[in-house]
Amino acid sequence: MTSLLDAIKEAESETAKDARFPHASADWTRELAVKTAQREGLKLGEDHWEAVRALQQYYAKHEEITINMRELHDALDEKFHGKGGMKYLYQLFPAGPVAQGCLIAGLKAPAGATDKSFGSVV
Repeated sequence: MTSLLDAIKEAESETAKDARFPHASADWTRELAVKTAQREGLKLGEDHWEAVRALQQYYAKHEEITINMRELHDALDEKFHGKGGMKYLYQLFPAGPVAQGCLIAGLKAPAGATDKSFGSVV
């Protein structure tokens, strides 16, 4: 039988922020991201996690303003330029680095990231 103190410690550890993702929202976890990725047909590797961290960091730095899709797109292209920019990110997130990446990162994709009549545009 577990004590109340053990139960509290367990609950706190489950809700504690993952140090590898300092900009993640309080309700986001790696486990949730993995499940979301599986539904999307993706198996997350370290390259995916790097992109997730970049998205979360961008959103944290721009939380005071509405996220502009074009600026986010350009920021990602610049950050990952050495690896191939957006072409590289499309290899990681075939349904769109912004739309699919935000979904996995636990973020709301900016307006215009998806076109339901066409699919992902970014």
